Amino acid sequence: MSIRLVDLSVALSAGIDSDPPGLGPRIRYVDHDAGAREFEHMFGIPVAHQRDGKGAAVERLEVTTHNGTHMDAPWHYHPTMNGGERAMTIDEIPLEWCIGPGVRLDFRDRPDGHVISAAEVEAELARIGHDLRPGDIVLVNTRAGSRYGKPDYVSSGCGMGREATLYLTARGVRVCGTDAWSWDAPLAAQMARVRETGDWSLFWEGHKAGADTVYCHMEKLANLEQLPATGFEVMCFPVKVERGSGGWCRAVARLPE
Repeated sequence: MSIRLVDLSVALSAGIDSDPPGLGPRIRYVDHDAGAREFEHMFGIPVAHQRDGKGAAVERLEVTTHNGTHMDAPWHYHPTMNGGERAMTIDEIPLEWCIGPGVRLDFRDRPDGHVISAAEVEAELARIGHDLRPGDIVLVNTRAGSRYGKPDYVSSGCGMGREATLYLTARGVRVCGTDAWSWDAPLAAQMARVRETGDWSLFWEGHKAGADTVYCHMEKLANLEQLPATGFEVMCFPVKVERGSGGWCRAVARLPE
């Protein structure tokens, strides 16, 4: 049987609208000519004696572990998880969590800033005819995926609320993800709800659910619209950043042709 791989990751790019102002990555590209000069300086090899006068091309980055497609560890959400245990860092995430059957929930029709409820998750699962099983990796397809790199990306799409997050984890989901900037609704929408209600617990409610359960989520996924609702496998191993709150990952879907 032939298979098809779908890249679910965005490229780590500087100079585009992928994060709020001041939080985006910075990349300095060192070309082969500069690399030759560096080799000369570091190792004493004259540029003229390097093949074609060229050295190594490298990139120097100023990034956070939450730039680009990445996985958040429980440590990102809160110092404790599951009601009091020390929260796991990204280098402690079991590899078994990072490969499993994929489930795509399509919420592209929800308005920007909308907070998805448990009832909406349940209704979408009924629509696609799927019962969640432990080990499923749930991918949330929002309008934000179509806006990546555009000025309105960070403010686009819906988010997963506390009860929706707990609905997933209660059924054994340990890894999930979204194509939006955040698992939660856009920050401006969160703050608008806080001001309207006076309820500060609504801020970052999806993330903070991690204090009461155990789960990881990915953010800034791509190409979710290319996936069926079920019948595919997700592989999403994060980079091991020691004691890290997150790690970049190359998320990929594997599905039969």
